Amino acid sequence: MIRPPARPAPAGTVYFSLLGPLTAVRDGRPLPLGPRKQRLVLATLLARPNTPVPVDVLTDAVWPDDPPRTARKNLQVYVSAARALLGSDSRDGRDRVVHGCGGYRLTIGEGELDTLRFRSLARAGRAAGERGDLRMAARLLREALDLWEGPPLNDLRDSTGVAEEAERLEARCLTVYEDWAETEIELGRAAVAVDGLRDLVERHPLRERLRVAWMNSLHQSGRQAEALAVYDDYRQLLARELGLEPSPAMAALYRAMLGRGRTARPAAAGREAAHGTALPAAPRDFTGRREELRELLALLGSPDERVVVVSGPVGSGKSALALRAAHLLGDGFPDGRFHVQVRREDGSARTPAEVLGELGRLCGVRAPGGSGVPAESAVTAASAVAADSAVPADATVPVGPERGPAAAAVSQGAADAWQRWLSLHRALIVLDDVPDEAFVRGLLPRSGPSSVVLTARGQLAGLAPVHRIALGALADGEALELLGKLIGPGRLRTDPAAALRIVRACGALPLAVGVGGMRLAVLRHLPLAEYADRLGDPSAALDELVAGDISVRLRMASGWQDLSADDRRALGRLAGPAPEGGFTLDGAMEALGCGERAAIRTVESLIDAGAVTSPAGEVTAHAALYEVPRLLCLYAREREEGRFSPG
Repeated sequence: MIRPPARPAPAGTVYFSLLGPLTAVRDGRPLPLGPRKQRLVLATLLARPNTPVPVDVLTDAVWPDDPPRTARKNLQVYVSAARALLGSDSRDGRDRVVHGCGGYRLTIGEGELDTLRFRSLARAGRAAGERGDLRMAARLLREALDLWEGPPLNDLRDSTGVAEEAERLEARCLTVYEDWAETEIELGRAAVAVDGLRDLVERHPLRERLRVAWMNSLHQSGRQAEALAVYDDYRQLLARELGLEPSPAMAALYRAMLGRGRTARPAAAGREAAHGTALPAAPRDFTGRREELRELLALLGSPDERVVVVSGPVGSGKSALALRAAHLLGDGFPDGRFHVQVRREDGSARTPAEVLGELGRLCGVRAPGGSGVPAESAVTAASAVAADSAVPADATVPVGPERGPAAAAVSQGAADAWQRWLSLHRALIVLDDVPDEAFVRGLLPRSGPSSVVLTARGQLAGLAPVHRIALGALADGEALELLGKLIGPGRLRTDPAAALRIVRACGALPLAVGVGGMRLAVLRHLPLAEYADRLGDPSAALDELVAGDISVRLRMASGWQDLSADDRRALGRLAGPAPEGGFTLDGAMEALGCGERAAIRTVESLIDAGAVTSPAGEVTAHAALYEVPRLLCLYAREREEGRFSPG
């Protein structure tokens, strides 16, 4: 049972609104929010509630072109004013705005901010709809929409940073309006939605889901000719502006309306999958990660999160988690779920043009002439116009190191077409094994209801705003469960102590436990204790973790190649003396032969790259215990000693 949304906070609480102009009221009386720059800082913090906002983001919001030398001091003044306005947290008396390593974090509750209340009501409404309680769903969604007083932050949109946050909020509101309209249509109450849908279509003419709902509401209200005209106008607009056709689902609805007696269930027709699914098979031995899976499903089911980064060391099961979630979310993404591997089989990164081409082909983005965007080593201008490019159709676009005006034009045309597709569809995109932030920036949705899951070894710290889920080793029980699936629970019970030694020697990483389990499944005569002894030998462990063409050592080599030369050198030095219990900052200073500041920068660089793990909670640098995952540590020692060179 979904807990109902909380009601606004009690009397005396300051209530902020972003869904319209930025305002604040206490007990029904408006509060002054200060000069414009102060309001820009407050709006940026409120747009990312309960999340660290980097100082650079705040600076760009206030001074997008040329920040003064005193920018940081001025920000401190504006933040101080925000603290005074917000007061302290009633639960623990702490400041509402605190500064940490990630930036400024504003702590605020649902009863104090309209966007948080909006999100809670929208979630509860969708949950009611999934239970089949359409009347409750319509009521909750309408209550959420009643908070929407106009374009979000419409008084501050001349700031580029605030405008981006405002567009993100408006996209969420539009999605909830579509949910509400479709629910009212299913209830047979289409008349209440007609006028609002018409107004929104005028403001967002390319948003297909709004058009479908408007068609359905007109049709159900007996206005057949107007419903058909909505489709004809949209088809002509798409052809003229983008060179595209309406989705197959919308075309099918139009044909059904022409038949007058054969219309599908109205809301269902608007939600049909336009392009289907392109996912690898769900991982059969997926084990553990219950909390992370629950969090990922909740994020992707929310209108508030559009990009989620799943990060972790090599072999931590990032891809398996992303695919498991994608297979479980079919109903939430009617325009399809698509998976693209960003790397080749040898571990090298593909080019962004190749990945964009494959996305265009999978999602059905097509040029006016009908050809899809190819995914191979060159992209023709005609296909990149999936796209809307004026480059001649026989021009070839290099995707390697070559550069030039034609390549830039087609690349921009393809990127623009992809963004248009994302803005018009509700799809889930999994980009697997991303090498860095720059690779994916142009592929992430700027607006619209689509969501993207990125899996990466590094943290992709340069991406914002995104939600992050960090994976580490499995818990002992989860690792044993995975091993038991591969070798059989009976064999696991013959020597549970040895089984535990095996999974711990594998660093409790799903990849290594899986490979060890597959090896034991073939070597049925091998006692678990003997295999545990082999894995416990640092000089032999990686030799033992090979099953057919799957080699843990080669996967570690791929991760090693991702590191910069400086990071590889530092990791080799840290891995040499690093005990299996981890190392401290003092130990890092000794191994690296440098001072405290340089050691901190080096360790944090390795954390960002996914090669070193750090404590989950806040702790000082000197008190923290850092760790190189065991198998990566063994591989780094091999490289440092020159015992292995991947071919």
